[in-house]
Amino acid sequence: MQHLKIYNKQDVLSLTKIRRYETKLGERIQVVKEETDLAKAIAASDAKYVLFGIPEDLGTKGNYGIGGTDTLWLPFLQSFLNIQSNDFCDGGDILLIGHFDFGDIQYLIDTTASTPDEKIEAYRHSVNTIDDAVEQLVKLITEQKKVPIAVGGGHNNSYPLIKGAAKGWHKAGVIPLAQINCMNLDAHADYRPLEGRHSGNAFRYAEEDGYLQKYCVVGLHENYIPQNMWIDIVNNPFVDCITYEDIFVHEKRTFLQSIAHATDFTDDTLCGIDLDIDCIEHTLSSAMTPVGILPTQARQYISYTASVSKPAYLHICEGATRLSDGRTDTTSGKLLSYLVSDFIKALAL
Repeated sequence: MQHLKIYNKQDVLSLTKIRRYETKLGERIQVVKEETDLAKAIAASDAKYVLFGIPEDLGTKGNYGIGGTDTLWLPFLQSFLNIQSNDFCDGGDILLIGHFDFGDIQYLIDTTASTPDEKIEAYRHSVNTIDDAVEQLVKLITEQKKVPIAVGGGHNNSYPLIKGAAKGWHKAGVIPLAQINCMNLDAHADYRPLEGRHSGNAFRYAEEDGYLQKYCVVGLHENYIPQNMWIDIVNNPFVDCITYEDIFVHEKRTFLQSIAHATDFTDDTLCGIDLDIDCIEHTLSSAMTPVGILPTQARQYISYTASVSKPAYLHICEGATRLSDGRTDTTSGKLLSYLVSDFIKALAL
């Protein structure tokens, strides 16, 4: 895996603030031993969860979005490694692999693509490389019946997560077919046409390739549903959604009732749990919104779905601490550390 940077214990401890009489997550979290085959290391670990980062924004840029989704992984990790390891969340249950680095691809695009159309085409083509790398790692993890936790990057990464998890859980004998379900808390369906890979069509590609069986989106904003996509969703019995307006404006269902509907719809097999940061109000992302759910509601979504469904993976994406247009937010990393720890705590119950 040429683009995967694997961490050692010193990498982790360099980000961990050691304090007397306390045990931080970074002191307990497992890492891959040096000069160890990655597949063997994952198999040998007794950790239940395998954490890795995908700090890239190529898929977001390929969807005409604002760059910056490559900036959240490190601030998240710094926050996550410094929470307390205790009875609520034990760092020993987590294997930290490292992160993907696709900087060489970005450099190549910057130096060879001269027009906006050429850059869009190059970004979309580059996502295929990201797909292959992420799929391979996720397959290795799920083959050992461990739950992948992927943080950072664009929503394009749901496709390789679904594909890799479906293949891995199937090879492990957990599911009869290489096919899983997915629920997504998101302002957008990311179900755009098959026009080349980008952050807006991961679920369409996963369905088209046969790895995604059922898909349910909670919190979809009506203002950002293309009519052709809406028709496809309405006419597909394997795709469902509950709009933000139906929950919070028209109050047809409560937020928790909507999440419960999503878990019921997808409960017949393993289910990927996705959360797009752009659905959280005033939280920095490529498609930042002034109208959205609250951080506490995002935590409720993670906690409820993890405890009620059969998670195939956790994927939190589209967030940023710095966007290419200059906007910044230093709290995004800490928010993600709450969300990831909520997932681990819910599965431990």
